[in-house]
Amino acid sequence: MLFSELYSAYYNTVAAVLTEAVSHPVSKERLTELIEKYAFGESIVAIPEAFREERWQLLKADGTTPLKKVPSMPLTLLQKRWLKAVSCDPRIRLFGDFDFGLEDVEPLFLPSDVVVFDQYSDGDNYTDTDYIANFRMILEAIRRKEALIIHMRNRKDDVVCQTVLPEYLEYSEKDDKFRLIGSGIRFGTTINLGRIVSCRPYGKPFSGTELKRTPARPRHVVFEVTDQRNALERVLLHFAHFEKTAERVEGERYIVTVHYDKEDETEMVIRLLSFGPMVKVMEPATFVDLIKQRLSEQKSCGL
Repeated sequence: MLFSELYSAYYNTVAAVLTEAVSHPVSKERLTELIEKYAFGESIVAIPEAFREERWQLLKADGTTPLKKVPSMPLTLLQKRWLKAVSCDPRIRLFGDFDFGLEDVEPLFLPSDVVVFDQYSDGDNYTDTDYIANFRMILEAIRRKEALIIHMRNRKDDVVCQTVLPEYLEYSEKDDKFRLIGSGIRFGTTINLGRIVSCRPYGKPFSGTELKRTPARPRHVVFEVTDQRNALERVLLHFAHFEKTAERVEGERYIVTVHYDKEDETEMVIRLLSFGPMVKVMEPATFVDLIKQRLSEQKSCGL
C-alpha cells in the first residue's frame, strides 16, 4: 500500500493544482479538469469546496496560492527502503539499468528473506548477460510488434532457428522462469527464455502465413476442495490468473473447475498436489492418471 493510488490520489491532485497556481491563477474550469484527471469521481465536490472555504489554506479565492515554489513530494524512508528492496531483486535488471540513487538506504528486505514453497531450484539465470540481452530485445519487439529470428535449444539440446512474432512474456513463480508466448512457434505456443541462445530482429516484411500461430490446446480439470485451513481461499488465489468456476456442493466441500492450456499441464499437476488431502481431482480421467503417475514417481524416489 506504500504507493497505492487510493492513498496518494488526493496528494497528487492538490500538487497538480498548486503547481499551476504558483505561476498563474487557476480558474474554476481548470480546477475541475485537474480534479477529474487525478482524483476520483466524488472528489469533484469535496476538493473544490475545501479550496473555496480555504480549509487547507493552499489556494485563495482568486485561484492563486501563497506558495512561492512548486510543491514537491519526496519519498518517505519506508518507500525508499521498499524501492531498495526491489532493486536488490536480480529480475529488475531485465527491464533496464536503473539508478535508484539509494546507496545509503537499507533495504526493507532481501531476496534471501523471501521463500517460495515448492519452487523448483533450476530457475532462469537472471544475471547472465546473454539472458538479459535476449530479454530486453524480446521486450522491445513486443512493444514494437516486430518479429524476431530466434536460435534456441530444443529438448534434445540441438540449436534450432525459427521466426517468431512475440506477443507477451509470462513468469511462472513455480518454475522461476520466464516464457515467451507468440506466433510462429513450431511446437506449442511458448518458448522458455532460458533455452534461447540468441535473437535478432527479423528485419523485413512478413506475411500472416509466415507466422501462423499454433492453435491453443485448451484443457480443464475438475477437483473437489475441502475448505479446511482456509483451503478454498488459497486455491482461488493460487489459480487467480486462470479461467475458473467454483460451486459449493455441501458443507465445506466445493467443486472447482480450472481451464488451462495443454502446455501448462505438468505445472497444474504439481500445483494441485501441493494442496495435499484438501484437494481431490475428479476429472478428466487422463488428468487423474497424471496425478497417480506423479505420486508413483515420488514414492519410488522415496519422497
